[in-house]
Amino acid sequence: MSQPLLAPDAAGLGLRRPLLGSLQAALPGTFDFLEAAPENWIGVGGTLGEAFADLASRYPLVCHGLSLSVGGPAALDETFLVRLRRFLDQHRVPLYSEHLSACGDSRGQLYDLLPLPFTDAAVHHVAARIRRTQDILGRRIAVENISYYAAPFQAMAEIDFVNAVLAEADCLLLLDVNNIIVNATNHGYDAQAFLRALPGERVAYVHVAGHYDEAADLKIDTHGAAVNDAVWALLDEAYRLFGPKPTLLERDFNFPPFDELAAELGAVRQRLAAARQVRHAA
Repeated sequence: MSQPLLAPDAAGLGLRRPLLGSLQAALPGTFDFLEAAPENWIGVGGTLGEAFADLASRYPLVCHGLSLSVGGPAALDETFLVRLRRFLDQHRVPLYSEHLSACGDSRGQLYDLLPLPFTDAAVHHVAARIRRTQDILGRRIAVENISYYAAPFQAMAEIDFVNAVLAEADCLLLLDVNNIIVNATNHGYDAQAFLRALPGERVAYVHVAGHYDEAADLKIDTHGAAVNDAVWALLDEAYRLFGPKPTLLERDFNFPPFDELAAELGAVRQRLAAARQVRHAA
């Protein structure tokens, strides 16, 4: 049961347990949608389950997976996918996304997002698994460009690998702007050139987040800080290239007071409004 995708100027927050009370009490218009990791909520009852159900009934909800390991060597967990489909249908979730990575092997979960080799064989492997996932879920999914610090093998550039997977799997893209800045710095490529080479028509929604500057040439993707100027600038460029897209402000720990988080989301909303005006004028 497929639901309409989000409005292009929607601005969202992550549904994190430390934020539950603040999200429930937020004034209308503070945020337009929420994103949740389904693994953290499937089967959860009690007070937490009631709070989740309340928010899911009041706001559009997208789901961003943590454990499917679409690029991993072990067989897809199709039992989980069947449970996931029921969960998505129950909460009328318009979009499910996963990371373009591996996070497990035949022995189980590795609890990390591992980069894939940038090879033709890896493209065919992960694309086939994405197509199978889409078949079971009964909907098109999105995959996210991940941050990484070392790659197992690169027979092609990262941008060529991402584009090849999107085309062969015929899936959507969850565009993480922060991850482009992190990877461009750590691996020495041009962030704007990478962005321009992406297929804008496949962008389902956007992630924007903060990171930690370990050194001038090393950024760590933490989701634990405010968005910095380089990420804001690339977000503006993404809107210029692709038009306004639903955008989620990620924060996973080191939460500021909720008013500060809402103000940062307000900066996203201002950029979306400006992009909408430019598109309208054009």
